[in-house]
Amino acid sequence: MRNKEVHIAINVWVNLCRFLLAGLFIFSGFVKAVDPLGTHYKIQDYLTAFGMDGLFPSYAPLLFSIVLSALEFSIGVLLFFGVRKKTSTTLSLLLMIVMTPLTLYLALKNPVSDCGCFGDAWVLTNWQTFWKNVVLLIAVISVFVGKRHIIRFVSAKTEWLVSLYTIFFVLFLSLYCLNRLPVLDFRPYRIGENIAEGMTIPEGAKPSVFENTFILEKNGVRKEFTLDNYPDSTWKFIDSHSVLKEKGYEPAIHDFSMMDRDTGEDITDQVLTNKGYTFFLVAHRIEEADDSNIDLINEIYDYCVEHGYGFYCLTSSSEDSEIDQWRDKTGAEYPFCLMDDITLKTMIRSNPGLMLIKNATILNKWSDNDLPDEYELTDKLENLELGKQKVKSDVYTIEQVILWFVLPLLFVLGLDILVVKRNERKRKNKDQKLINPLIKTKMRKNIVAGNWKMNKTLQEGITLAKDLNEALAGEKQNCDVVICTPFIHLASVTPLVDAAKIGVGAENCADKESGAYTGEVSASMVASTGAKYVILGHSERRAYYGETAATLKEKVKLVLANGLTPIFCIGEVLEEREANKQNEIVYSQLAGSLYDLSAEDFAKIVLAYEPVWAIGTGKTASAAQAQEIHAYIRSTIVDKYGKEIADNISILYGGSCKASNAKELFANPDVDGGLIGGAALNVADFKGIIDAFNA
Repeated sequence: MRNKEVHIAINVWVNLCRFLLAGLFIFSGFVKAVDPLGTHYKIQDYLTAFGMDGLFPSYAPLLFSIVLSALEFSIGVLLFFGVRKKTSTTLSLLLMIVMTPLTLYLALKNPVSDCGCFGDAWVLTNWQTFWKNVVLLIAVISVFVGKRHIIRFVSAKTEWLVSLYTIFFVLFLSLYCLNRLPVLDFRPYRIGENIAEGMTIPEGAKPSVFENTFILEKNGVRKEFTLDNYPDSTWKFIDSHSVLKEKGYEPAIHDFSMMDRDTGEDITDQVLTNKGYTFFLVAHRIEEADDSNIDLINEIYDYCVEHGYGFYCLTSSSEDSEIDQWRDKTGAEYPFCLMDDITLKTMIRSNPGLMLIKNATILNKWSDNDLPDEYELTDKLENLELGKQKVKSDVYTIEQVILWFVLPLLFVLGLDILVVKRNERKRKNKDQKLINPLIKTKMRKNIVAGNWKMNKTLQEGITLAKDLNEALAGEKQNCDVVICTPFIHLASVTPLVDAAKIGVGAENCADKESGAYTGEVSASMVASTGAKYVILGHSERRAYYGETAATLKEKVKLVLANGLTPIFCIGEVLEEREANKQNEIVYSQLAGSLYDLSAEDFAKIVLAYEPVWAIGTGKTASAAQAQEIHAYIRSTIVDKYGKEIADNISILYGGSCKASNAKELFANPDVDGGLIGGAALNVADFKGIIDAFNA
């Protein structure tokens, strides 16, 4: 009972961790996907902080931001549905191994203000991010180690549809938001926000104290000034930056400041107090702005002049040559205002992008690829839908995005339940009808296999095989019978026995195909004798000859490649049983040697559980103990390969099984026969065990 309780507790813990990780990875990937340029800017901040901004081509940060969002979102979905367990848990572990020490460095050194892991949707301090990653690292290690406990929600036959559609969806979402604008705007300059109100500090609140530094130039000489010693107008403005001196209340918008490029005058209040319409052409770096739609931009400017609306180009490019070059190239006649680069990137995720405000309230925003044209600007803005605040509900947008993602997956789940699983049930029912009617409850073979070990001379072995063959002649068996003999018997015994009654196998084989390996016998040599089985991984081979999981893995591959059936042994010693580690031991033996096999190859295996503490000691595991461990072994196969394969794998019991206890042991639903040692050397004893299936 205690083992079962522990198993349930592990299942609950692993799946809780799995859903926590799934939720955070989906959220993190989603907010990056809806704002790929925001992630791009954050990656650029990282590269600049680490002095690596010149090491990569200009497109690399944007490409990486799209790939990262797709990776995180896909990992989250795979974890949620419990598919591609090895892939999803390995990738999530690798991500956390990289991100946890990185965020510790960020917390200690603070080269960037926040890691940007959740974009602008949820801004965390660097220390908050680090501790969050510590919790996630614990969760991801739990899920990685206990991946076999992850509950699967879709079958293996439809999991590729979930994986493929997830990748397609998140990439499409990223590219759509990159080409247009983010479908969700988490920044203070979202539609409907009032810029002036966003800059307001509540009465009594103490504002943060910044020191503004201005870089000006005169006669080829550049100097830095503050407001206290700001020079006369003969100095030319180059750039500015702010340094936080004292932390206080910080309004949502704290860095909106428009400085006329030609006069050096701050016109922020003038523009924000204007009751009419004003267009902002936002080009954070004018020299990098896309000029493919410049004719349309000029038409919008002419429209503004005609109707008396404001129009300003906001840029952080301070060099005269850059702005003049834009004017020469595009024929731009609109005024330019200088503004902080980060502010412009925050206002709109497009270079250039267009924003419409009225009385300081943001009415609409357009990317460079979605600008209004002459077919929309047919009248004054007061009379057009374009001049009204765009109705933008984040709840509605989220619902639409979820529906576009969830509905196709619900269709896949419905297909999985109605078609795939229905077909599986039909196939199982059909298989059951083909089974011997005396074994109606099982789809897998019952097997009694004898392991002669290092016993019997050649003549003695031939005699034993003949006697067994004679004893089973005319008998109607309800199980397959196998005898595994020393190598010297194989070629002689195989042709003596009735192949329809008795299968013959070897007790071992080499882990090499052929070559200078004196004393070894290869799988192909075993197959050449007519034998059909090979015992691998017996506890005596592991204990006395140091066979490892890696060695056995090679043996299994060679045995299968030569058309033989491995009878693969697993089991724990007394100390491990007393320490209640039997589940852990048998799982590690299975995973170490078999769980890299394809489903097709694994289905050819016969397993034999041998409690090492009950072999040759006179001790026998109780029927309940045998059933418990056999059921656990089958459950791990379900987790790895699915229920269909698990239901068809024969699992034998191999621990002091005798005619007196065989019937009780074999009556268990997950015990499919026995791997018999000493009793296999006596025909009467061996037949008594075989007859347990006939009783």
